[in-house]
Amino acid sequence: MTRPESAGYDYDVVIGGAGLAGSAAAILLARRGARVALLERRADPEAYKALCTHSITANAYPVLDELGLVPALEKAGAVRNTARWYTRWGWIEPRPAPVGPELPYAYNVRRSTLDPLIRTRAADTPGVDLLPGHQVTGLVGEAGRTVGVRASTPQGEREIRARLVVGADGKDSAVAKFAGVPTRSHENARFGYLAHFRGLPLHGGIGHAWFLEPDMAYAFPNDDGVTVMAVLPEKKRLPAFREDLEGSFLSFIRALPEAPPIDSAERITKITGTVNYPLHSRRPTAPGLALIGDAALTSDPLWGVGCGWALQSAQWLTDAVAASATGRGDLDRSLVSYAREHRRRLRGHQYLAADYARARPFNPVERLMFSAAARDESLARHMHLFASRLIGPRQFLNPAALARAAAVNIGHGRGVARRGR
Repeated sequence: MTRPESAGYDYDVVIGGAGLAGSAAAILLARRGARVALLERRADPEAYKALCTHSITANAYPVLDELGLVPALEKAGAVRNTARWYTRWGWIEPRPAPVGPELPYAYNVRRSTLDPLIRTRAADTPGVDLLPGHQVTGLVGEAGRTVGVRASTPQGEREIRARLVVGADGKDSAVAKFAGVPTRSHENARFGYLAHFRGLPLHGGIGHAWFLEPDMAYAFPNDDGVTVMAVLPEKKRLPAFREDLEGSFLSFIRALPEAPPIDSAERITKITGTVNYPLHSRRPTAPGLALIGDAALTSDPLWGVGCGWALQSAQWLTDAVAASATGRGDLDRSLVSYAREHRRRLRGHQYLAADYARARPFNPVERLMFSAAARDESLARHMHLFASRLIGPRQFLNPAALARAAAVNIGHGRGVARRGR
């Protein structure tokens, strides 16, 4: 089989962006025999994404395991991420069944720990050339398809040709823009701010989320005893909130039900955030090109799904194109397969996230499921599977689950009535 060098390529695959998605894809593709150029615009090997939920949902645990990162994450002090969720009906608290396995989990871990860890793993993988200080400035096209990138480097402009170009450069993807891939955007009617605290105890030592309808908040324990605390109010509160950012942030947290004791904790970072974070969806492929992670789909940060989907999309792409990217198959057909899998796995989740991003109260189905999950352990576990993105919307709202939720709520109403008499 002809290798890419003899076919006029420098690499089999060139990836723009060495964050979670890009580094994971580089590792997985190289293990399948591809020669990969992994471009990262930042020169600092310790660079990391600051604005993040710092949580990897359980759906991505198999990818972490395949990458060989689980022992390293455990050693780094990453926290296994179970959680409880506040609703107006009380707390939803998933617990393992009396007889059965523990709840599925992945990890809460700061990106300052995670990003250098996975990037170093990529750099140490045979077949991967990590190229720091390389920023994609354009694409190389031939006969209607992408065949490489142009990049600014510490040594000047450079052209790197490859059979497949991968955009793993985030929600404002330059690769997608250069390729002319259209973006479908959904307004996010919430804004968000977060800060990191040390010495902030949480009930049960697990993550918390508050559904305040329409406002939101969450607290996730992370490695090294650090907890990330975030608030996501609806945008109509923004002008007053920004008049006194620190006071507003702290007051919002103090008012939460069972609020974490932030006044006795040490805040170790400034309060950072974003006032405009729309949800983006893009077609994840074009001739000679694929998008992964936030470059393909950026969801609402309140759900904490970005890290998990970044890792999963890297795995889906690898499974689809590993052979064809090295010249052992039809690359276009492989890209169609990847796009189909990406759409099948994420379209329903994104639809629900975009709808809830309008900062509306719960709809009738959500009221049914959330209220019942606060009253029933099996439905709380069912909610955990959905929040962990281990099941999709259709499975979450399957007829049996809806029937059980209705029965739980009817039974609860009867119990309240009997106690009232």
